[in-house]
Amino acid sequence: MRLDRPLRVLIVSDSAVFARALAAEIDGRHGIHALCVSGDIVALREQLLQYHPDVILLDVTLRALDALGLLRRLRQYYPVPVIVAADDTARDADRALRAARGGALDIVRKPLAGRGTALRAFAADLITRIRTLATVAQPALPIARAHGGGAASWHASGLRPAQYIVAIGASTGGTSAIETLLRRVPPDFPATVIVQHMPADFTRSFAARLSSLSTLSVSEAVDGENIGPGRAVVARGDTHLTVRRTGYGWSVHYAGQDLVNRHCPSVDVLFESVAAAAGERAVGILMTGMGADGAQGLLAIRRAGGVTVAQSKESCVVFGMPKVAMELGATTCAAAPDEMPARVLRAILDRQGAFTRP
Repeated sequence: MRLDRPLRVLIVSDSAVFARALAAEIDGRHGIHALCVSGDIVALREQLLQYHPDVILLDVTLRALDALGLLRRLRQYYPVPVIVAADDTARDADRALRAARGGALDIVRKPLAGRGTALRAFAADLITRIRTLATVAQPALPIARAHGGGAASWHASGLRPAQYIVAIGASTGGTSAIETLLRRVPPDFPATVIVQHMPADFTRSFAARLSSLSTLSVSEAVDGENIGPGRAVVARGDTHLTVRRTGYGWSVHYAGQDLVNRHCPSVDVLFESVAAAAGERAVGILMTGMGADGAQGLLAIRRAGGVTVAQSKESCVVFGMPKVAMELGATTCAAAPDEMPARVLRAILDRQGAFTRP
C-alpha cells in the first residue's frame, strides 16, 4: 500500500502519560502521524470518523471499556490492522492472546519505563511493525478452526515418530496459525519445538493455550528437558532455543540472548540446531511473519535432507519469512496451516517410498 499522506496511527489507551509520550516518540518519524485517544467510546468513535487511522495500537489494560469487545467491533465496522499492547502480567498475557485469536495481528509488551531509553527502543520496534502491517490492505480474519480430519497416526502409517523432530517458526499472525496447525496433529506426532516471536512474559500462557486445544502436551520449554512424540515445547520469549540428539531421543537447551535477525529467540537458531541434530529426520515449518528470520535455517534443514514446509501466501497475515525461504529454494512445499500435518506425513511417506522402489 502506497500513501500520498502520512501513515496514521491511533493509540487507544487509558494511560494518558504513556500514550502521549509514545505518540511524541513516533509522530513524524518514517512518514508516521500518531494520535492518542482514551478508552471512552464516544471519543474513540469521533477519532475514527475524523482521523481515519491506518493502524490502531490497542492497550488491553483499558478500564473504561472491554478491550476485547472493542476489538470485535473494530473488526466488524473498522477493519484495519490492530496491534495490542499489554503489561507483563499473567492477566494481560491472557487478554493479549485472546485478542490475537480475535483478529489482532501483533502483540507488544509495554515498556516498564514510560520515558527515556526503554520508550525509545519500544517506539523504534513499533514503527517497524506499524509500517509492515500497514501494507496488509485487508487484514485476514482469524484462521478458521479445523474440526476433525487431521493427519493420520504416524504409527499406523508405518513410521516411528520418535525418530523425527518437528521445528516450527512464526512471527506476526503466528499465534492463530500455530493453533490451527496443532489442532490437526495426531496424538503420536513427533516431538515438536516452537519459536513464536512474542514477549517473554506471554510464552507460558501461549503454551498453555496450545495444550488446551491440541492432542499434544504443550508447555514452555525447560532447559535440558527430553521430549518425544506427543510433546511440544514453546521457546521462552527472551532466550534462543536449540535441540540436541540424546540417547532417549531429543533434548532442548537455551543458548544465549543476543539478537539474531533482530529476534531472540530466533527461528534460524532453532532450525540450524535441528538440521545439525536430526539431518534427514528433521521437519521444518516456517509460518507467517515479517522479515527473514527462519529462511536460512529452513534452507539448512533442506540441505541436511529434511522436509521443509512454508506457509502459503494466501493464508499468511504477513508473507515475509515464508517468501524469503521460497526465494532461497528452502522449501519442499507450501501449505495452509490446517494442511501442514498431513502434508508433512505425506512428504515423508513419499520419500520412503522413493527409497524402497527398485
